[in-house]
This record gives sequence, structure tokens and C-alpha cells, in this order.
Amino acid sequence: MEKCCKESSCKARNFAQVCEIIDKSGRDKSKLIYILQEVQKIYRYLPEEVMSYIATSLDMPAASVYGVATFYSNFALEPKGKHVINVCDGTACHVKGSTDLLDVMQSKLGLTKAKPTTDDMMFTVETVSCIGACGLAPAITINGQVHGLLTAGDVEKLIDDIIEKEVSE
Repeated sequence: MEKCCKESSCKARNFAQVCEIIDKSGRDKSKLIYILQEVQKIYRYLPEEVMSYIATSLDMPAASVYGVATFYSNFALEPKGKHVINVCDGTACHVKGSTDLLDVMQSKLGLTKAKPTTDDMMFTVETVSCIGACGLAPAITINGQVHGLLTAGDVEKLIDDIIEKEVSE
């Protein structure tokens, strides 16, 4: 089997890491979800040109790759920030004020529903249907870690702590 990373088109497009992932998967079409997950870890989303390259490398239609990427909600087609905050808007969280938490975060970070990611690519704030932490309502996740029983002040502090940590690194 020819290695993906030896292909000139890989080097020309600077897809070396993508090629390594494809090679590691054995160019197996049945491992498409794994490939997309690994690629998303690199880019924090799935760029269109990368999905096309994956399709070509796996000898499958680009529409099939795109179909998988759009079917599963854990895949993103737009760039996300380094710190992804999911605000739960399930019934329990909504009743206990999750929209107030969202408003505070969006105001603090200069975001809107139409613009969920900060210009510096540091934060993305999204609402989700449920994070499964109803007993901790209102709750959010930051990079997958659950934070519950929150107030507006708690949310501001969490964001400030992240910013402070980023500045000190």
C-alpha cells in the first residue's frame, strides 16, 4: 500500500498530519468517523478542502464524507475557538436561567448567535439541547468539562480564569 504522505499533492497542500491519520487508519473507508474525529482535533473543525482530500484518499465520493460530517452533531464545519463553551438549554437549565448565562457570556465576549466565535479564536459559545446534567441546572460545559449550579457571576469568573491562564502561558 502506497503511503499517503509520499504523495506530492499531500506535501503541496500541507496535509501531512491528515495523511498520517489516513495512513494510520489503513485507508479504510469504514474508519471515516475516526479519521474525521482526528482531523477535527487538529483544525478544531473540518475544512472543506480537507474533507475533499480525505474523500480522494479513501477513493469515495466527497458527498459521502460531507454527509457523515453533517449528520453527526459533534462535527463542525466552521472554525471553533480554543475553548468551546456549550450552554445547556434543556428544560431544567432553561427554567433555572441558562439564557441569562448565555447573555452574560455573549456580552462579555462580544458574541451573538450569528457570531459564536471570538475574533481571536479563543472562545466559541453555543447552545445545546441537553448536556445530561439536569440536577446541576443551569449547567454549561467548557471543553467537555461540566460546570453546574451556575450564576452569572460564576460564568464571568470562569471566563476570566481562562483568559488569565491564557495570558500567563
